[in-house]
This record gives sequence, structure tokens and C-alpha cells, in this order.
Amino acid sequence: MATNQNSGGVRISVRGLRKSYGGHPVLKGLDFEVAPGEIFVVMGPSGSGKSVLLKHIIGLESPDEGEIFVNGDPVHGTQITDKYRMAMVFQSGALLNSLTVGENVGLYLSEHRLESEENIQRIVAEKLDLVGLSNLQHRTPSELSGGMKKRVALARALAVEPQLILYDEPTAELDPLSAITIGEEIYNLGQRIHVTSMVVTHDRDLAFGVADRIAIMFDGEILLVGSPEEIRQSTHPAIREFTTANFNLNKTSKAP
Repeated sequence: MATNQNSGGVRISVRGLRKSYGGHPVLKGLDFEVAPGEIFVVMGPSGSGKSVLLKHIIGLESPDEGEIFVNGDPVHGTQITDKYRMAMVFQSGALLNSLTVGENVGLYLSEHRLESEENIQRIVAEKLDLVGLSNLQHRTPSELSGGMKKRVALARALAVEPQLILYDEPTAELDPLSAITIGEEIYNLGQRIHVTSMVVTHDRDLAFGVADRIAIMFDGEILLVGSPEEIRQSTHPAIREFTTANFNLNKTSKAP
């Protein structure tokens, strides 16, 4: 956990971001900004560079050109996680089957001895309650459904009181009802704790259901950034492919 005690979401600025692997360009000069507390969705087909972008934002990859800033501080070349609290919800959930649900949620806090055992138990219970999984601390991941595992992974991210949460395909491999539940959790958490959320997905229902703004990404480039309505109204042929489905989530109907 970062030592800085700043509260609230952070601003993310991406400027001229380029990355190639083996001479093949994957990110082709990306430019965009995410406002503090915003739910910003990057949507596009598999192989468009979305997950590579996430790895750059959290500092796991370094760009060939360009830079990413968190509240004006460069991500690369600095220990950005020492200053800002950032968490990532992986596509697989990445839970440890040898640990209980509670141990998974409190793992970072206990391994780094950031809180007393009593406080960790309190935090674990609080975060599980926040994602609708009260009193499941002693269950094992093998006893949970796919949707419940994703919510445990979200509770684990929340345990560090993040200012930025990155979601990598959070509804992948979920049934439609579980996917809607995860979308509701992402939206409601943004309303409750004002964390900045960046969601990478090819799930159109999720994107249009939770986003404040959407960036459409194809082949390493961002074609358009706009509100869900602006994306729907676009006449760009590639973007139109993402606006033909029936959207099951309705953001305006969600309550904090």
C-alpha cells in the first residue's frame, strides 16, 4: 500500500504512447485523459492492445515512446505505487485456492504487515460486505461461483483503499446475470467511494452500462473517445459494429 494518504480518485493522462514487440506496433501513439472519479472504459476487439495499455498504466511495461502521468507524476522511471494507491482486478480473478476468501482479500495487508490482525479482519469484513459477500470469509475459492470469485477479487483490490482500480475484462467467462452483477458493482463502487476506474473490455453491455466515457480502440489506435451516447451516434464503420447489440445494463437506473 502506498504511504501517501491522498484520498479520492486520481487523474490519468496518456500522451503519445507507443509500444512495439518484435517490430510489430501494438500501441500507436495513444492520447487520452481520465478524470478523477471517472469510470473510463476502453472497448475494442481482442488483440487491439487493450491489456497492453493497462500494463503500461500500472507500470508493468515501459513504452517505446510517450508517457503516462498520475496526477501529473510520471508512471515510468518513478515508484508511482509508493505515492498512489493502485489496484488491478485481473481477468482470471487470480485467487489463491490454498487460502480462504478472507485470507485472499487481506493477503496484501498481511504479507506487508500494514495492519494489525484485528484491523485486517475488520477491513476484510467491510470490503466483502461492500461487494455483497458478507460472512463468506471462511469459504474457499473452490466453493464459489465464477461471479462470486470476481467479486472477491474486487474486494481484495478495495482492501488497499485504492485511488485507481484497473479492470482487465472483468466479465470474461461469466454468465449474463453474473456479468450484469459485476457491472453494477463497478458502477456502484464508483458512486460510493469516488475511485477512478479504468475498465478494459470487449463486452458492449458492460461498457455502455457503466461508463462515463468510452474509448473505442482498434489495432493499437483510439478511434474515438466520448460519452456512451456519442459513441452510439458515431457513423464510423468500425465503431458502428459496437452499437448494434441490445444493451442489458442501464446506467441511469442504478442507485448508489
